[in-house]
Amino acid sequence: MNSKNKKYKILLTGGGTGGSVAPLLAIAEELNSSNEFEFFWIGTKNGPEKQMVEHAGIKFKAVISGKLRRYFSWKNFIDIFKIKIGFWQSLFILLKYRPDLAISAGSFVSVPAVYAAWFLGAKILIHQQDARSGLANKLMAPFAKIVTVTFESSLKDYGKKAVWIGNPVRIKKLEVRSEKLDKYSLNREMPAVLIMGGGTGAMAINNLVLQSLDELIKFCQIIHLTGKFKIQNSKFKILNYHAFEFLNVEQMAEVYNLTDIVVSRCGLGVLTELSYLGKPAILIPLPDSHQENNAAIFAKARAAIVLKQKELISEKLVSEIKSLINNKELQKTLSQNIKLVMKKGANKAIKEIARGML
Repeated sequence: MNSKNKKYKILLTGGGTGGSVAPLLAIAEELNSSNEFEFFWIGTKNGPEKQMVEHAGIKFKAVISGKLRRYFSWKNFIDIFKIKIGFWQSLFILLKYRPDLAISAGSFVSVPAVYAAWFLGAKILIHQQDARSGLANKLMAPFAKIVTVTFESSLKDYGKKAVWIGNPVRIKKLEVRSEKLDKYSLNREMPAVLIMGGGTGAMAINNLVLQSLDELIKFCQIIHLTGKFKIQNSKFKILNYHAFEFLNVEQMAEVYNLTDIVVSRCGLGVLTELSYLGKPAILIPLPDSHQENNAAIFAKARAAIVLKQKELISEKLVSEIKSLINNKELQKTLSQNIKLVMKKGANKAIKEIARGML
């Protein structure tokens, strides 16, 4: 720190899904404990991040967001212009805000925001969550002073800039405890399963759950995180089935505490939470995506049961959930292994890195 009296301004940028948001909120929470920083967020207009960010007490501005696909699509030509517009919008916003440091954990809305911050002289810190490097991070990395990574295998992707730290997690929020089963309409006499498809939901998983409900509710209670506007009958009252469109981080912590196993996609935000809490999990990675790389690491470490969506039918899902519920020894093994699969201490490490850059 150059001055004990100066309050440093930090731009956090990411969104479109909750995946790039969670680690940034964890970083803000860690840094904010010393009250030396002022935070500001640039994200998308329609993603879930606005609600998450404002709930954390951080000022939020939305810009137009484009996306560059790694395959031919006419949308790429349109989105190039969206990215350019996003740059000028970000630059206009940041001319007033003037950040000292910009931090991103991926997502395409971050690219123009990071470029604008760098243009105005801010230092850049990028965090690579997934095992497979994303295109957005590859586009931002040349402007970054440091790139922190979740997995050791990612070090080779960013050369001398890379630092292996693990993935930040909102520890204080995850430690929220609840024994109020009635708050979520749960029965203490029956196992409880949390099923979710990530911050914005997953229609494939939602459909599988609905197809499997008649059998699932015979032997367990389901808390189903559907994503907003993803299934019309999420409000229907069904015995042992409780659907929610969205839960904030404190509510998620309560639900984690009340459920026996978790069925989930393989975004790194959720995987980090499951690792920190030691939750037995069944993972269904998004096909043909970076999530399959993430899932492979957990499968190799025997830290979770991994199922391929393309091979998954209702009967298979019911069988796997029932088998894990009935196998307490396997639950214990998965719980122990998932705690070990990710490097610990990311929050403290990235706090020291960020402070050292200012």
